[in-house]
Amino acid sequence: MLTMPSDLPAPALSRNAETVLAKRYYRKDENGAPVEDARALFWRVAAAVAAVEDESRSPWNRAALAVAFYDLMASRRFLPNSPTLMNAGSDLGQLSACFVLPVGDSIEEIFDAVKFAAMIHKSGGGTGFSFSRLRPKDARVGSTGGVASGPVSFLRIFNTATEQIKQGGARRGANMGVLRVDHPDILEFIRAKEQEGEFNNFNLSVGITEAFMQAVEDDADYPLIAPNTGLEQGRLRAREVFDLLAEKAWLSGDPGIVFLDRINRDNPTPAQGEIESTNPCGEQPLLPYEACNLGSINLAAFFTEDAPDRGDAGIDWDALGETVRLAVRFLDNVIDASRFPLDRIAAQVRRNRKIGLGVMGWADLLFQLRIPYDSAEAVALAERVMDFIRTAGREASTRLAQERGPFPAWAESIYPGLGVGPLRNATVTTIAPTGTLSILAGCSSGIEPLFALSFARNVMDGERLIEVNPHFERALAEAGLHSAELAEKVSRQGSVRALEEVPAALRRIFVTALDIAPEWHLRMQAAFQRHTDNAVSKTVNLPHSATVEDIRSIYRMACAEGCKGVTVYRDGCKATQVLTTGAADSRAPASTRVRERPDFVTGFTQKIQTGLGGMYLTVNEVDGKPFEVFATIGKSGHSVTAKAEAIGRLVSLAFRSGIDVRDVVGQLKGIGGEHPVFQQKGLLLSIPDAIAWVLENRYLNGRAQTSPAGDLLTRHLCPDCGAELVFQEGCHACPKCAYTKCG
Repeated sequence: MLTMPSDLPAPALSRNAETVLAKRYYRKDENGAPVEDARALFWRVAAAVAAVEDESRSPWNRAALAVAFYDLMASRRFLPNSPTLMNAGSDLGQLSACFVLPVGDSIEEIFDAVKFAAMIHKSGGGTGFSFSRLRPKDARVGSTGGVASGPVSFLRIFNTATEQIKQGGARRGANMGVLRVDHPDILEFIRAKEQEGEFNNFNLSVGITEAFMQAVEDDADYPLIAPNTGLEQGRLRAREVFDLLAEKAWLSGDPGIVFLDRINRDNPTPAQGEIESTNPCGEQPLLPYEACNLGSINLAAFFTEDAPDRGDAGIDWDALGETVRLAVRFLDNVIDASRFPLDRIAAQVRRNRKIGLGVMGWADLLFQLRIPYDSAEAVALAERVMDFIRTAGREASTRLAQERGPFPAWAESIYPGLGVGPLRNATVTTIAPTGTLSILAGCSSGIEPLFALSFARNVMDGERLIEVNPHFERALAEAGLHSAELAEKVSRQGSVRALEEVPAALRRIFVTALDIAPEWHLRMQAAFQRHTDNAVSKTVNLPHSATVEDIRSIYRMACAEGCKGVTVYRDGCKATQVLTTGAADSRAPASTRVRERPDFVTGFTQKIQTGLGGMYLTVNEVDGKPFEVFATIGKSGHSVTAKAEAIGRLVSLAFRSGIDVRDVVGQLKGIGGEHPVFQQKGLLLSIPDAIAWVLENRYLNGRAQTSPAGDLLTRHLCPDCGAELVFQEGCHACPKCAYTKCG
C-alpha cells in the first residue's frame, strides 16, 4: 500500500456527505464504529487503483498517480461507482457495479445463475438477467415428462434469493429482469407487478424489437416464438400488447422497455453474441458474464464565469478534458485492481475491458448557466458536452492502447471497420444513476432535473431545517428576494412555478422534474444517448394527471429518437390510498408508503394490568421512534387475544406508514371498554386505551399533542431514515441518506 502524504488536503464535504460516508462507505471495526475518515477513504481508493499501474510503460509513477486520483475524488470532480469506494484496498476487492448473467433453459443452468447472483450481490454488485431463453409455461420437459412453469415462476425464485442477501452490510441486492416481447409468456410478465410488493428486488423491462414496433404502427399481429423450439406459438395483436405496456406503466411505473435491436446495433463485439439484458437501472447493456465499472464527472464543477462569451458556454473545457483523460485511466486501472466473484466473469471483463464514464450535476450546471432544462439551448448543450466527453474519452483510451495494448477482442470488434481505434476499452461512456455519488459530490443527480428546489428536514425537538439548492439561493439573493419565509414556502410547494413573488425569469430557469413536459425529458435523454457508447439512465417524470396515451406517445418518441430504453413514472402512481393533504399540497393525490422492516430492531416490553388480564406490550423502535407494536393478553379468550393482536398490527402499520405517534395516541386514547380498571397509573378504560397510555408516557412526556393532520400519510418513505423517496434514474431513491431500492 502506498504511503499517504502528510500534506494531503482533506476533502471539503457537506454534512449530508459525511453522514452517507459514515453510514455506507467507511471501514468499520468489529463494533461498527468507523475507523477511517473521508481523507483516509479517498486515499485508500486512490492508492489501490494506482497500485496496478505498470510504471515501465506509463508516463506516471504510482505515487504521483495516486495523488492525482485522490485529488480527482477529493475535489469532487469525479467519483467512481459505490463498490469501488467501498471495496478498493479491502480484502473483498470487488470494484464493479454492473453484471449480467445468462439464464439457460435447464434446472442446472437456472440455479447456477441464482448461485452466481448471490456471489455477486455479496460482493456489492447488481445483476441483470434475460429470462427469454426459458421455455414457456406448460411446455413439455422431455427429461421428466412434466411441464415447465415458465419464466415468471423462476423470476420469483431469483427475487426470493435476493431478499436473503445483504451486500457487504451496505447494499441490498438489485436485479433487472428482461423478457422479449415475442416470448409466449409476455403477457404474464407484463402483469407481474400488478400486486404491490411483488418482485420488489427486480426492475422489469420488456425487450422490444423493431418488428414489434412496426406491427404496432401497422396495427398488425406479430408471432410469439417458443425459445426451446424456435417455432411460432400463437400470435398477439401488437397494439393491444403495446397498450397493456403503457397501461401498466401508467399504473405503477413497471415494466420499463428496452430496445434490443438498437442496443445490438451498438454492440461493439457482435462476434461474441447478442446482448440480451442490462444492469439493474438499464444504462449498461452487457453480454452474459460481462461486468462494467462506472464513474461520473461532476459537470457543475466545471462552470466558469471567466468565459469571454456564451460561445464557450461558461464551461472550462480544458479542465473538463483533463478530468476525462484521468478518469478513463482510473477506470481502466479498476479492471486490473478488481477481484471478480467468478473466473469466467474476470476473463470476459478483461477480454473487452468495458468502462462507463458518465456525468452528474447537469441540472446544477444549467442553473449556473441560467439555461432552462426544457429548452432547445439545453438540449444542444447536452449534445455538445457529451460529444466532447466521448471524444476525449476515446482519445484517452487510444493512448492507453498505445501504452498497454488494445482490448483483447479488438480485432473482432466493430471498430476496425469504422476506422476507429485501436482502443483500450470496448466502451467508454455510460450515463449511470448517481443518487449516492451526487450526495457525496454535492450536486444534482445524473442528467435528471432537480426533484425539488428546497426541502425541509425534521431535526430534534420538532425543529424544521430548510435546505435550499445553493444556485437557487444565490439567484434569490442576487434578486434581493432571499428570506426564510420564501424558503419555507418553496419547500412546501417543491417548485416556484406558481409563486408570483419569484420573478418570471427565475421561474423559467429553476424548473423541477414535474414542471417539465415529458417530451423535454425524452429529448434530453436522447441528446445524451447520441454520444454515449452504452445507454442512459433517466426517468421521464409525469404529473399525476398524465394519461395512458401520454405514455404511448413517449414510447413511440423514445423509439424514434434512438433511445435504448425508457422508464416512465407518473407522480403518485403507486397509490394504495388516495388522500388529500390540505393547503400544504393540494396539487394531486399521493400514496401511503409502508417502510420495510430492518433486519435488526431494538425495543422494550412493558406489562400493563387491564380489565381483561395482564397485557405485555412490546414496542420496537427505529431511530428512536416507535416502529412496530405487539400486544399479548395472557389467560384470555381467543376473541380478546385476536383483538389485541389486531390492534397491534394496525398500530404497527400506522407507524411504518409514517403516522406520528401523537396521532396514534389521539385515536386510541379514551376508547372505553366493558372492564375498565383503576390503578396508580389512572383509569385504563380498555386495551387500546392502555396502549395509548404506554405510548404517551414513553414518547410524549405523558401528554398527548396534536400534529399536522395526515402530513406523512401521503409520502413514499425511506425505510432507513423516513424521508420522502423520489423516483429518478429508474429507481426509488432517498435524496437525504442515499438509500436506493436498486442497491
